[in-house]
Amino acid sequence: MTAAADLILTDAEVHTLSDPDETYEALAVRDGRIVRLTNAYDVDFLAGTDTRVVSLDGRVVLPGFVDAHTHLPMVGRRLVHADLSVDARDDALDRLRERAVAVAVRDDGRDEAARGREWVQGFGYDESRWDDDGYLTRAELDAVSDSLPVVAFREDMHVASVNSAALDRLGLAAGDHGGDVQGDDEATGVLVESAVDDVWDAVAPSRAETRDLLAAAQRHANERGVTGVHDMVRNSHAPEVYRDLEAADELSLRVRLNYWSDHLDCLTDVGLRTNHGAGLVTVGAIKTYTDGSFGGRTAKLSEPYADADTTGQWVVPPEELHDLVRRADAAGFQLTAHAIGDEAVDAVLDAFEAVDGDGQRHRIEHAELTDDEAIERMRAAGVVASVQPNFLKWADEGGLYERRLGDRRTETNRYRAMVDAGVPLAFGSDCMPLDPLLGVDHAVTAPAAEQRLTVTEALRAYTVGGAYAGFDEDRLGTLALGTRADLVVLDESPWDAGRIRDIDPVLTVVDGRVVYDALA
Repeated sequence: MTAAADLILTDAEVHTLSDPDETYEALAVRDGRIVRLTNAYDVDFLAGTDTRVVSLDGRVVLPGFVDAHTHLPMVGRRLVHADLSVDARDDALDRLRERAVAVAVRDDGRDEAARGREWVQGFGYDESRWDDDGYLTRAELDAVSDSLPVVAFREDMHVASVNSAALDRLGLAAGDHGGDVQGDDEATGVLVESAVDDVWDAVAPSRAETRDLLAAAQRHANERGVTGVHDMVRNSHAPEVYRDLEAADELSLRVRLNYWSDHLDCLTDVGLRTNHGAGLVTVGAIKTYTDGSFGGRTAKLSEPYADADTTGQWVVPPEELHDLVRRADAAGFQLTAHAIGDEAVDAVLDAFEAVDGDGQRHRIEHAELTDDEAIERMRAAGVVASVQPNFLKWADEGGLYERRLGDRRTETNRYRAMVDAGVPLAFGSDCMPLDPLLGVDHAVTAPAAEQRLTVTEALRAYTVGGAYAGFDEDRLGTLALGTRADLVVLDESPWDAGRIRDIDPVLTVVDGRVVYDALA
């Protein structure tokens, strides 16, 4: 006698997203695995007294989304602190003022030793969306608060704007921070690259605060249909908090921890390697930078920026990158390198090609500016392109890419060229914002033909693509008999919807457990 299912989804349009994509009317889940893909009639025989049966009225079922590049504590920070992802400078400043009031009220209730130590924090501003296209400045943030330190992090996290109180707290003044503050005569409060690290250290959350941030972030992720994340972690309580949440049965995502390169020796010493771990938390790659960002004009280019006499800068120079790749590869780690400019992409490929790399699935994060030769090198070396389709919001005429790169804007984010060349493609959000359907929409409607994917291709990049980048394609990323039951139900079909970004996930399942339910 066949055992009853734990969960049955029926009267649905179930897409496996295998190659080719297959569709069914129903599926059944038992013990965290898919045990039946069939029609609505046959699945009824798996219903028992304790089976939850959900009739979906024709809604679409897909494999759960895997966000292959995010910073989940940062998602939580936007939810808890001031979210500055707005369309006008004044709106961003208003949100900071509101946050400053909340911080001041809470500060009044603290003891004298702790009073005044909290920062007013805002996350995710993108000046390219504003009419004046300028970073927030010290003077503007002084108007938010002249006593509490205020910081506004740009969306790319490579630029931060601070007020005078923050500069004082950090011990910074004009001319003494290696040119990292923009402006020669007077500190404008705009910090880039290494200078931003001091701010991150100053506002680093405690373990208890990190738990609150991750709890908020994973709820949001589940609401957007996300069942797994590859989290880029550095100097954070996140790894231990994820395990705390799993031990308490409060973790509702699969988490792959991509540790920063400064953790490599420690990870090696304790015997950890890529893919170690069981349950919902596993060890992923070793993560490093090479260059900066287009927003900060610090991505490393082979030709100067269209709007500045610079070709960007190295965050990790090529010789240091080669040494790191060699050590990580030899220790059995996947290596994933942030590279945005074309010169940075070439440097990463040089480093990957200098090691065996057999089966390691080394990754390039972002790979925003790539030519045909670089794409072919990625294919030949088996390098995964871990990319963010929501960055295409900058690709329209008059957008950030055109301002920074001129005619090269159409040479960015060449997903069509990558797929056609056979480069493994994994989509992520970099929490700008965390929303897979927004990313899919951007990829399907991209302005240039070499950036544009079909709906099925874009969905695969956000499902099996992320699973492949995490060595999980045999158990995640498609819906098949025996795979783990990570899935999402959408209120509309992405193949038929007018705007994919407007579709609502209504049910999210992780390892057979319902973690978000808008149908109940």
